[in-house]
Amino acid sequence: MTKLTLGSYPHMLGFEQLERLLERTAKSGNEGYPPFNIEQTSDHSYRITLAVAGFGEEDLSITVEDRQLVIRGRQRDDGHERVFLHRGIAARQFQRSFVLADGVEVGEAVMENGLLHVDLTMQRPETVVQTINIRKG
Repeated sequence: MTKLTLGSYPHMLGFEQLERLLERTAKSGNEGYPPFNIEQTSDHSYRITLAVAGFGEEDLSITVEDRQLVIRGRQRDDGHERVFLHRGIAARQFQRSFVLADGVEVGEAVMENGLLHVDLTMQRPETVVQTINIRKG
């Protein structure tokens, strides 16, 4: 079976980056922790909300790496000084990645009631009409 690529279509020039983006998105894990919501807050803005109960601001990091929003959480395990009779709340680390389109900018991040809110805005590019002059060869 032949793999179809965007380069196979002669009318789609320069879309190789989109193809790499789709492959990268497909490879990112579909892990379920922590759960999250994505909501559209206006025509040009979004909000990602992660349920990060038990994590403090110092336990979380938010970075943008190569058009990818990466949210990491790592709790400090202070269990060696505490004695648990039952430990049902895991102190595990996580990493969530979201691929960002060109023009999407990460705004502020707010921690509220065990929820981490990350606001995104989409910058609309201006429509440009360009006329190409034809010269004699």
